[in-house]
Amino acid sequence: MGNCCSDVAGGQSAVGGTNSSLAANASNEAVDAFFKSRGYNGLSSEIELSLSATDLRDRDVLSKSDPMAVLYIKGNDGSLRELGRTEVVLNSLSPKWIKKFSVTYQFEMVQNLVFRVYDVDTQFHGMDMKTLKLEEQQLLGEAICTLSKIATKLYRTVTIDLAREEVSTRKCGQLTVYAEESVTSKTTVELVLRCSDLESKDLFSKSDPFLVISKATEHGILVPICKTEVRKNDHEPKWNPIFLSIQQVGSKDSPLLIECFNFNSNGKHDLLGKVQKSLAELERLHSAGSVENLFIPMSVGQNHQRKVLKSQLIVDKYSETIQHTFLDYLAGGYELNFMVAVDFTASNGNPRLPDSLHYIDPSGRPNAYQRAILEVGGVVQFYDYDKKFPAWGFGARPIDGPVSHCFNLNGSSTYCEVEGIHGIMMAYTGALFNVSLAGPTLFGHVVTQAAQIASGSVARNERKYFVLLIITDGVITDLQETKDAFVMASDLPLSILIVGVGGADFKEMEILDADKGERLESSSGRVASRDIVQFVPFRDVQSGEDSVVRSLLAELPTQFLTYVRGREVRKMVQEMQALNKKLEDTEAAIEDYFKPLDKEAEMIMKAQLEGEEKTMREMVATMQRQALLEKAEADAQAQEQALALSKNAKADKEDEEPETECVDKRAGMR
Repeated sequence: MGNCCSDVAGGQSAVGGTNSSLAANASNEAVDAFFKSRGYNGLSSEIELSLSATDLRDRDVLSKSDPMAVLYIKGNDGSLRELGRTEVVLNSLSPKWIKKFSVTYQFEMVQNLVFRVYDVDTQFHGMDMKTLKLEEQQLLGEAICTLSKIATKLYRTVTIDLAREEVSTRKCGQLTVYAEESVTSKTTVELVLRCSDLESKDLFSKSDPFLVISKATEHGILVPICKTEVRKNDHEPKWNPIFLSIQQVGSKDSPLLIECFNFNSNGKHDLLGKVQKSLAELERLHSAGSVENLFIPMSVGQNHQRKVLKSQLIVDKYSETIQHTFLDYLAGGYELNFMVAVDFTASNGNPRLPDSLHYIDPSGRPNAYQRAILEVGGVVQFYDYDKKFPAWGFGARPIDGPVSHCFNLNGSSTYCEVEGIHGIMMAYTGALFNVSLAGPTLFGHVVTQAAQIASGSVARNERKYFVLLIITDGVITDLQETKDAFVMASDLPLSILIVGVGGADFKEMEILDADKGERLESSSGRVASRDIVQFVPFRDVQSGEDSVVRSLLAELPTQFLTYVRGREVRKMVQEMQALNKKLEDTEAAIEDYFKPLDKEAEMIMKAQLEGEEKTMREMVATMQRQALLEKAEADAQAQEQALALSKNAKADKEDEEPETECVDKRAGMR
């Protein structure tokens, strides 16, 4: 879903799609039609362009030129649509214009920009530049450049020569274009939403709810920008995290309609309720821990009312982060490398007959294979620095050889690359007359070959992401082998775009596109780490407003971001693990270093303790001896005192006895 994905690994389940708990045969056709009819677009980002020029031609006689720049975008039919004009800079041959141009970058489109610099005559200086007739001004020069070239250039600055058709030899100066991506394009909001008390719409089970988040256009038309996975048989669902960019929403205050549906396989999903809230209001709900009741619109006569339900929406998480964008990585040195594989099986028909899918029309009208190469390669080539593209064929028998399911389109046995999109077209045409169409339709070999190239790039630590375009007219016969190859490739910097041409039934091919259900699982039970496949039947888009390119490339930026961000996380984890190992090794080394010191310190401590213990014992013995001496002295003193007291008592007794005798004698005499 472009900038929105419903889980960290980047896989966005389709509405009505399946997860591990859902039936594998749930239909998605009605859901796909539902979203296409409501105007879903792929990745876009707001780019602000600043212009300056040097060495402009001087067209005035008495003064320098008074330059003004005009920006156009060139349509596929060659027509020019004006996007804006700068102010006039007086008397300057090296102007730096103040006014900026805001342009919406869209990855899946080739946006050719045309810059024209005019010398505005003095008599028009007071006029509104918007009303100025450009045919009355002098053209100083013109420059053409794609928006992708500007936005992905290092420092996002490009200097291009100005030229005029009538002046082929003289220099007309240079124009410098600086691109800056809007900050809102980089600000991502992570939401975790859940509901409670949902109503039951199924007879014998609970509802199977999913959410659709839509924004309103200037004309009030609702456009879906995100959808969650389906939660089967759950009245208290909690969905995987949702990621929305502020730019994708418009602003934090832009109203969003959040609708909760009960999934039905026939595509007629039941509305369980809705709420209308901006991101700012959702943030406040989360901060306050509040809930919001769902409502269902009702019509009473000519009045439109709301029936408030007991069902509630709860915001479990709201957080904002500024992340590197798709353009940031490309400007930082990443490149997209284009590869192509063409189906040469016999079911395509004899290339020499007009009813063959490989028929080369003498009028120059491209067949379906050529159109797919031109349209997809025409976009991706601007992100490939060397423009050397590996090109293979499969399902054919080269001259005097067995059937090959991966042969070099250029006829070489040693190298597979060709120069540019023109080189692919030439190699494709040449191969039609040098091989015999055969079969069956096998993808495994070419996917493995592409995976080996991507794996080698990772081993060399290159900043490359590979895009393999497979064009086929029939259902593959090695489905499980292809699944195994896709699952193995999901860990590599690789996306696989499949275009189905002709009138075959491609329903089984949709199994390979993870948007249509579960992620792919290999024969060993391993599940793909991310979605790397996008499939589109050519007949579904060739007559509509959408092109093959826009349908195929819608998810490529998200797949790219999922890989590089996941790789950064894995790299951080590996660095943390390495750091922890280094710390553990350092701690062990420090411990080993201090072991002898610790032992020596232990011996010293033991000696000190033994010395202190000996001293203590001596002190105790001395104190004991001193105590015994003091006790002996005290006993001797006590004994002497007792003896003295005994003598005194005896003397006193002897003195009392003569007195008693005298008294008795006097009493007898009486």
